[in-house]
Amino acid sequence: MLVFWRISRRRNGGLAMKKKRFSVEQIVAVLKQAEMGLPVADLIRKVGITEQTFYRWKKQYSGMESVQIRELKQLSEENARLKKLVADLSLDKAVLQDVLSKKFPGQRS
Repeated sequence: MLVFWRISRRRNGGLAMKKKRFSVEQIVAVLKQAEMGLPVADLIRKVGITEQTFYRWKKQYSGMESVQIRELKQLSEENARLKKLVADLSLDKAVLQDVLSKKFPGQRS
């Protein structure tokens, strides 16, 4: 689920930032409405997103169905998790090699 900040007016006239989450289905629906010819300015005002957010969604998800987008998100999350795991294991390896080099200074690993 994506998280975005939404600017809204307070009763006293000030501005407030609200966090809003959009599901995959909502993102696809917004992009399809734009493809059907609804003006982008009207669409982003109605949905409560910035123009930058709309075009980022369009760049990332244009032409995809919600199932494909969901799979892409799952793969991205798994990729991030695996990258972190590789970094942790690389650090462990470096620490162990350092310990070994101090314990057995004449040998290479």
